[in-house]
Amino acid sequence: MKKVTTIVSIVLISLLCFHELVYVSSSPFLYASQVYEESSAERKLEQGREHAQELHCSRERSRAARKVIDEYLTPFVERENYQLLSKCRLHPENDIFMDQEEHKIFINTHEWRCGYCKKSFREEKFLDQHFDNRHYNLLNLSHGKCLADVCGAMHCDAVMNFRSSRSKCNPTAAARNRHLCESLADNCFPISEGPSAGRLHELFLHQFCDAHTCSGKNKPFSRGGKDQSSFFRLAAGALILVLLPVFYLFLYLVQSDAKNRTQELRRISKAQWKAKPS
Repeated sequence: MKKVTTIVSIVLISLLCFHELVYVSSSPFLYASQVYEESSAERKLEQGREHAQELHCSRERSRAARKVIDEYLTPFVERENYQLLSKCRLHPENDIFMDQEEHKIFINTHEWRCGYCKKSFREEKFLDQHFDNRHYNLLNLSHGKCLADVCGAMHCDAVMNFRSSRSKCNPTAAARNRHLCESLADNCFPISEGPSAGRLHELFLHQFCDAHTCSGKNKPFSRGGKDQSSFFRLAAGALILVLLPVFYLFLYLVQSDAKNRTQELRRISKAQWKAKPS
């Protein structure tokens, strides 16, 4: 009986030792696998950063250019019911960051959310970094056009709160931006496309191109835009709300005065009728 117990104990101890030996032997492979996975994740992150560095296109200035287009050009294009040509550099499809910008979800001033993976960030700049590192493959690189390249022609500095001294105006840069601006007008609104294109071509020249001068006489966005039209509509609505009660008050006073005069005339007529001799 003791021999059987001893044999069983030896077998159990052997099994335990074998299990420990297998675990210890396999642990380097497990560790290597974990290290490989971590290295792979870090490598992907580094690749995303390298891609972001390789892309020589400013997201901030591209965003400013899109803002200028949306506020000071799109309302007039929509009013003419005109479709921008695909070759036009201002077309949304030619904006590398357009799809990513559309996948930004603004929650409040302290929270932005990624529309791809639903991660939240405290500031928009952190979401931009997230796009550069994690969603670089979703950039629209098919056309290879950077919207920031037209910032000089579209006066992006005006919407980026960038102030430059008038004395520092460079005539060469102004002429270069004007030439780019006029080429945009020709490519986006060819006069041969019809009356709508012709009107938009002229508007584009006045709205953007005429201000590219060091004289300071012409200002950008001289034809107004979305914000101005909204402001005027709001002001008109407020004026109507103020004047409407005044109008009704004036109407009430006129009617009251007319009613009082009618009653006075009736009273005078009755008094005269009673005063007549029988």
